[in-house]
Amino acid sequence: MHKHFPDYSPRLVPNARKLRREMTDAERKLWPVLRGNPLGIKFRRQVPLGKHIFDFYYHEARLNIEIDGSQHYTEEGRQKDGLRDSDLRKHGIEVMRFSDRDVLTNLVGVGEVIYEKLESFFEDETPS
Repeated sequence: MHKHFPDYSPRLVPNARKLRREMTDAERKLWPVLRGNPLGIKFRRQVPLGKHIFDFYYHEARLNIEIDGSQHYTEEGRQKDGLRDSDLRKHGIEVMRFSDRDVLTNLVGVGEVIYEKLESFFEDETPS
């Protein structure tokens, strides 16, 4: 596992394993969409990198997809997420955030937004 993730955090592994076992309803619903994607992209779930655990991560694109519950929409939650996202951007990791409600009520739309982002990544990677 270390060869894939240079910033892999072994100290966070027990918590990441717990989060994998206890996924939220929204994460459980989105996971098959990401896992069985038509682009052959290998997402990982609950990945401990640096000081964070990412909900869903695609290493090659350095893309982190977060599914946010209600605690993320409080003033404190928004501030923490802003700091976290800023820190991740400094390390070249892009964050896409979706509310758990969006995933539960508009899974197709969420999937389309994610795959549009991934298609643009592949277009940018293709040599001219």
